[in-house]
Amino acid sequence: MRPRLRLFLIALVALTVTACSRTPLQEQQAYVFGTRVEVLVVSEDPEQGRKAIAAVLREFDRLHRAYHAWQASQLTTLNSAISSGRPQEVTPELAEFVREAQALSKQGDYLFDPGIGSLIQLWGFQADEFKAELPGESEITDWLASKPSIADIGIDGQTISSRNRNVALDFGGYLKGVALDRAAAILRAQGIHNALINIGGNVMALGSKEGKPWRVGIQHPRQPGPLATVMLADGEAIGTSGDYQRFFEVDSKRYAHLLDPRTGYPADHTQAVTVLIPAGPKAGTLSDAASKPIFIAGPDGWREMAKKMEIGLVLRVDRSNRIFVTEALRRRLEFIGTPPDLNVVE
Repeated sequence: MRPRLRLFLIALVALTVTACSRTPLQEQQAYVFGTRVEVLVVSEDPEQGRKAIAAVLREFDRLHRAYHAWQASQLTTLNSAISSGRPQEVTPELAEFVREAQALSKQGDYLFDPGIGSLIQLWGFQADEFKAELPGESEITDWLASKPSIADIGIDGQTISSRNRNVALDFGGYLKGVALDRAAAILRAQGIHNALINIGGNVMALGSKEGKPWRVGIQHPRQPGPLATVMLADGEAIGTSGDYQRFFEVDSKRYAHLLDPRTGYPADHTQAVTVLIPAGPKAGTLSDAASKPIFIAGPDGWREMAKKMEIGLVLRVDRSNRIFVTEALRRRLEFIGTPPDLNVVE
């Protein structure tokens, strides 16, 4: 089944980004990281805005090509070495990415684990189009027996090795957030202080629009349009993990790309998890990586996982369409029309 790549698909729809006032806006869209990307800047100098956007999109394209999980890249070269049991010297950037991903994975009890690329491949999600086919139970059993994890990787300077040859890195749940932080740094370095960056629903706000905070929408996982809207302050980032973009169906059952490494199967208890991250040097990275373990932790563990990761602004929609939201985020949400029933937690 072809992934549903509608505009602003993952879970957030950028609102109020049209030029409905005198504010000079420059906007450009692209398709990178397997999703739609949008960069919108406010600049009195149109040429400055266009150059800044172009620099951001060049960096996105570089990251996408350098760390692609199944097309020839630095990452596939490293994965090949790991599979062969060979140490591999990598660039300083890739070594740092692996270190950071290890730390984030550990913080989330390895429910978010970029070392499970072989499981992602087994389910057919390392592809531009998905086949409605389930892996064999024996394949899942064999994968679980080998327990590959990014924790199996050792880093010595710029040399990476693994004690488990079944480890395969896939940065699909991490790199979009990294790209948000890179985009923010590039824009600020080029004198742009008011912008909105959207990478398939992971959104970061810089500054404001005409002195007012940027407003974005949280996409409803089963209905068109936003579930609610929220204003983002300078440097804040928001991201969602959802089961409605990358999935296929077999016998009317949905199988999404959010895989639980404890079972080897997609998590099916949650439709979407949204996290809002305060401004900070890694706000974008956390907006991407933090939503995954909270999503996979499920009904009995999501709140404790959020607390463990120190994520205070969280919204979760379960498979029965029940909406759970932390009090800190509820205070910032605005609903269009009649507000839905909410289960508010501290």
